[in-house]
Amino acid sequence: MRLLTIGVLTLSGMAGISAVLAQTIDSVDVQAVKKRAVDLAAEAQAFVDHVKDRGEQFREEAATVREGGMKNMRRVAAAELSGGPAGPVDFDEIIQGAARNVNAKGGEAPQFIVFASLSMPETALKQLVRDTASAGGVVVFRGFPNNSAKAFVAQISKVVEQGQFASIGIDPRLFRAFDVRAVPTYVTVSSDFDLCAGFACSTRVPPFDRMIGNVTVEYALNTFAEGNGPGAKVAIVALNNMKRARP
Repeated sequence: MRLLTIGVLTLSGMAGISAVLAQTIDSVDVQAVKKRAVDLAAEAQAFVDHVKDRGEQFREEAATVREGGMKNMRRVAAAELSGGPAGPVDFDEIIQGAARNVNAKGGEAPQFIVFASLSMPETALKQLVRDTASAGGVVVFRGFPNNSAKAFVAQISKVVEQGQFASIGIDPRLFRAFDVRAVPTYVTVSSDFDLCAGFACSTRVPPFDRMIGNVTVEYALNTFAEGNGPGAKVAIVALNNMKRARP
């Protein structure tokens, strides 16, 4: 009998809880909840639209900054450019090369690339530029030292001779594409590829050969050619170019 009483009380308690829950649910303003959901959806859409608009604005700002940088480099007075072994630096040719790299479309990226830095010994860098130019490759620098075009010109004029400026590139995107962290680094690419036009995107490069270390251009190219790797054909062409360029 006692058990029955407890049971009845338990059932009564459960019924009371159910009634409270029912009242709580019944007391909710369903229409208000629906309205708030609609408001949240509208706010979310407004946020998405805002982000999209800002993305377009950022792209436009990046293009403006890039063009402004090109104009600033062109404004460097020729009288301020240091003279190299064969006369004044042809900075216009370097600018044109940089502009070609920035605006490169599919298939225009170089296939024999030597990554270098102005911190390298002057004699070694001079030989590197000479041999890469004769091979038909491009010596690429990450950027201007201390963001100074004048400082770059002053240093590059000591190692680049007339006729070699077309073989000089300034492009941090190539450093990112091949994950270059030490110089000199030699790369021969199996085929042409799309050089990513943005500053934060990633370039998908085809198979390539790479060598890092203080070796000559000819040694790196011979190693690639003999290794019969992805960049062997490009290396063979570059070696033939070097042979034809010799007196």
